[in-house]
Amino acid sequence: MDLGPVMLDLAGTELTAEERELLAHPAVGGVILFARNCCDPQQLGELTLAIHALREPPLLVAVDQEGGRVQRCQTGFVRLPPAARFGRLRRVDPNRAREAAERIGWLTAAELRARGVDFSFAPVLDLDRGVSRVIGERAFAGRPEMVAGLAAAWARGARAAGMAAVGKHFPGHGGVAADSHTELPRDERPLDALQSEDLVPFARLIGQGLEAVMPAHVVYPLADALPAGFSPYWLRGVLRGDLAFQGLIISDDLSMGAVAAQGGPRERAELAREAGCDMVLVCNDRRAAEETVVGLTLGADPAVGQRQGPMRGRYTVTRSELEANPRWQQALRVVAELEELGEEPFNVGET
Repeated sequence: MDLGPVMLDLAGTELTAEERELLAHPAVGGVILFARNCCDPQQLGELTLAIHALREPPLLVAVDQEGGRVQRCQTGFVRLPPAARFGRLRRVDPNRAREAAERIGWLTAAELRARGVDFSFAPVLDLDRGVSRVIGERAFAGRPEMVAGLAAAWARGARAAGMAAVGKHFPGHGGVAADSHTELPRDERPLDALQSEDLVPFARLIGQGLEAVMPAHVVYPLADALPAGFSPYWLRGVLRGDLAFQGLIISDDLSMGAVAAQGGPRERAELAREAGCDMVLVCNDRRAAEETVVGLTLGADPAVGQRQGPMRGRYTVTRSELEANPRWQQALRVVAELEELGEEPFNVGET
């Protein structure tokens, strides 16, 4: 049975009978984990093992493990620095910053792969323009070339540990102040500004084999009236067409306030898929998840299965093997070095 297009969340640290039944539905293709699902590494490994055992091919298991304030798995895991720390180091020593980003990309992926997680929704490719507190220190920097270089290094490290990269939030979330978790942001900049700045990191990483992209719940009215994740213009025209992206497109959470006007749960999922999303996230709303799974129109698309394949994690190792790897100690030294840089202030301007 092929994997479906819906990625769902779970209630706790173990699968319930109801969740096992829901995850067996052909419309489901993966699980996204939150902090409530990760109490320690051993428990996480047991949970991912149980999820993977439910289906063949196994469901994909993902998590937001960016670092900084967005790190779902914490107890028993290295506390990862926010992306902005690499940008701060980049202003002092560009080569060292790229090396540090690559080592932390490896560390992030290696820890998750040791516990059966297939991929993290990272790296963030948004530009920090000093406008969005939702993005802020989650962004590597404010300059396109800096973001592209550091994110590319992070992705190289993650791939070396057996994990694909997910670039977000296409075509760029850093130019709006509104929080898409609660309202729909509007980025009023002209298209040429987006093309010459915000799209640069996406174009660079796509050229280097980026495996997946997550679109933003943001409207860019001078380009299209629809939020990017529901826009054929952005997904089929710009992303697939102009940028020649061949990987997986995964929607941001369709339960977020920004997309409430796009209809009910099933309608949102259908619209996102029609626009070009291969998979859709439905999180923290079990009724919406069930409605989406049961009501979604399924159709065979071999291309989607081919795009899902590279998202499956590789090189699973034990914790002891991980800690015996020389890269482990090297990465820990980088974490300590970045910690000494201190907190990145909001609205730093140039970055």
